[in-house]
Amino acid sequence: MKKVLTIVAALALICSSANAQGFLEKLGQRALDRAASRTESAADRAVDRAFDAVEGLFTNDDNNDNDPEDNQQSQQIQQSQQTARSGGWTCPECGATGNTGNFCESCGAKKPGSQAASAPASSAASAAASTPNASITTSKSDFVQGSVVLFEDNFTNERTGEFPSKWEIDYGDVQIAVVGDRIVPKFDGEAMIYPLIDKDPENYLPDVFTLEWDMYMARNCPGEIYGFNIFLDSPDARSTVTISYVPDGGSLVNWYCEKAGKRGVTEGSAVDSKTNIKAGGWNHFAISFNERAFKFYVNDVRVVNIPNMEAPKCFKFEYVNSHDYPYCCISNVRLGAGAVELYARNASDLTAVEKSMQETGKFVTNNILFETGKATLKPESMTDIQAVADYMKKNPSVRFEVQGHCDNQGSDKVNDPLSQQRAETIVAELVKLGVDEWNLRAVGKGSHEPVADNKTEEGRAKNRRVEFIKK
Repeated sequence: MKKVLTIVAALALICSSANAQGFLEKLGQRALDRAASRTESAADRAVDRAFDAVEGLFTNDDNNDNDPEDNQQSQQIQQSQQTARSGGWTCPECGATGNTGNFCESCGAKKPGSQAASAPASSAASAAASTPNASITTSKSDFVQGSVVLFEDNFTNERTGEFPSKWEIDYGDVQIAVVGDRIVPKFDGEAMIYPLIDKDPENYLPDVFTLEWDMYMARNCPGEIYGFNIFLDSPDARSTVTISYVPDGGSLVNWYCEKAGKRGVTEGSAVDSKTNIKAGGWNHFAISFNERAFKFYVNDVRVVNIPNMEAPKCFKFEYVNSHDYPYCCISNVRLGAGAVELYARNASDLTAVEKSMQETGKFVTNNILFETGKATLKPESMTDIQAVADYMKKNPSVRFEVQGHCDNQGSDKVNDPLSQQRAETIVAELVKLGVDEWNLRAVGKGSHEPVADNKTEEGRAKNRRVEFIKK
């Protein structure tokens, strides 16, 4: 559960305030006690980065004697003083005194009698200073709502004091309440909820979806730390976005995203103004996921942009805090199919299987080899089998027909069952590597579908192949 993220990150956020010391004394021991019992290694890394980000944004020591800018200014002053003491020459154009080089340090005029032909340094610096910086254009508002509603709840027909009827709970206490002009589920302390879905509750998110919700951020609740986790779970991984919030003290968004195929994680954080979170009212949050691309938005501004994340199959909301918080509540939850269009990555960023699937809808290989006349794989075959397994785990809804093909050496009576056995062997290896057997079908094609001339050795080598056909 990465609840320690909320406590420690929020502590970092308030370190720059005038009353930070008293606040830390009040909550520091509580945070340490919670951290001791709930810390995970991944959360530790995320917290370390959050502290680094906060220190970089909020640290400002005006008394730092080693500041490079201060040193440079001091050196310039000393140099000017030395020049003034030495006399130098007087510019005939502007009258500036104390010049020591071949050009006037004020207007750039050449020293009388100087043969220097290069441009004056001060003139070049002046020209550079007058050149405007290049404009920077980025897109941070590209959210596209999923067009097909899969789940939606605005809680308007719920009964006060009851648990929300379209939701299930893992732990804690959540009750329907009226907050302002909205009927909402209110978190009474720490709790975790998830939608009540007719399908498998652990496997209902499509490959392309958006998830949206509103959350109330109270103002003027001093001495408290609040956090909200969004867990995006798959059978093999859990990705998390944590929203940490200190009323009138700042905010922090942390993310911990598992890469597809168990190839590591992507972590990061956005602090305070970059999160665009507003105190004293409702804030809109949204997630967009398209096959592998994950984006997170706060009030329609994109905060997180991850190009490669393990496809989640379900989501859960978890509220965590340091003390009871009477205003934590959500509203207008909407899950939709469809999302921001998938950005085409460069071919160099794609695996051979990904590139082939994008271009042809199938992956064909001649590198899966067997012992002669047998269905026993040679060790070098595992490279391509592993690549297919990685692709299928990254795209868990993809179904493959695994086709085994032979050349025409030997009779159909031998080749047909042998090609079937070899296809079944490949399927068995993929299942061992974590691929869902339901998404695989073995088919032996024998020598009936050649792609090259069987009269040559080169042609026969091309015909001895395995094809993974998307179905």
